[in-house]
Amino acid sequence: MKSFSTNYARGMIAEIYAAAYLLLKGYRIRAWRYKTPVGEVDLIAEKNRATVFVEVKLRPTAEEGLNAITPQMKSRISRASTHYLASKAGKNACGCRFDVVVVSGFRLSHLDNAWEYPT
Repeated sequence: MKSFSTNYARGMIAEIYAAAYLLLKGYRIRAWRYKTPVGEVDLIAEKNRATVFVEVKLRPTAEEGLNAITPQMKSRISRASTHYLASKAGKNACGCRFDVVVVSGFRLSHLDNAWEYPT
């Protein structure tokens, strides 16, 4: 069993905290740590029939969290989102977006539409 002092455990706690925040904001959590052959999405949520792919970052400041989202990470998450959307092909969604939630202590910063879906 891993101790809560590991980065893995702290990351899990940050994801749970972010999921609780999103639930309170009216989102429905559809998947947590959604894994595909091309990458993983921390949280997949839904609000107003839009699918929201959420990257959660645990950093000392919101700015550091946003700076930690690299172009390679955006690409990996975007490719993983394509897998999820393909598996839900019959679903009536109105679109999708990519959000970032940065956890800094007990503070959360939520950035809607952090990047565009690749065309």
